[in-house]
Amino acid sequence: MRAILLLCLLQASLAVPSFNWETSNSTAGPVNPNEVCSIDKGSCNCCVMLQEVNRLKTHFDEKLSELEQEYVQTVQSLNIIEAGRVAVSVAMLDTDHFMCFGKFSFDKIIPYKHIFINLGDGYSTETGIFTVPRSGVYSLAVTVYSDAGAPGNPLAACASLQVNNQVVAGSKEKNTRDQEDSATIVVARQLNAGDEVAVKLPRGCFLCDDGNHYNSFSIFLLYPTEPLA
Repeated sequence: MRAILLLCLLQASLAVPSFNWETSNSTAGPVNPNEVCSIDKGSCNCCVMLQEVNRLKTHFDEKLSELEQEYVQTVQSLNIIEAGRVAVSVAMLDTDHFMCFGKFSFDKIIPYKHIFINLGDGYSTETGIFTVPRSGVYSLAVTVYSDAGAPGNPLAACASLQVNNQVVAGSKEKNTRDQEDSATIVVARQLNAGDEVAVKLPRGCFLCDDGNHYNSFSIFLLYPTEPLA
């Protein structure tokens, strides 16, 4: 295409007559393009080709501008989606040594110290509380484990999943028959921004753990119920 255009321009530059497409050299008014093309077809063909090239360039520039705008909008949408992701998974102990948490004479929030993921920064290892950053439907899961130490010793593996200090679900296993036991709680729950979710250890209960992370607490946003501000 470029080679053909150069040949046309060369032919036009070597042609003897020189035409002005807007006005003529006389006072007769504008030159008739049809008349010029009948006299110098080379110049006419090149002019038509240049017009077509300019038209295509304009069309290309317009489409490129549209694609650039769509790209910017897509990046912004992806950033909004990424900013709204929420995923938390933590374990009770941040050590490989076997340790137990409890017993206490009162209900106590379990401060999970080992963080697998805290996407959205909603969980605090200091308080053990997850503060909901975005309203939506969440999956909440708690796994508890305890070891009485020897057969016949009293076992008390308990936990209470709470939202704003209200019990959502719980698990309680107290006996002297089992040396160790575990349980898992999984619920789906509508939560609002600012709600506080925590796991409490009921009074008189105790949980044990080591580097295997038997006791865990996980929260995942399944889908939002309001747009991200």
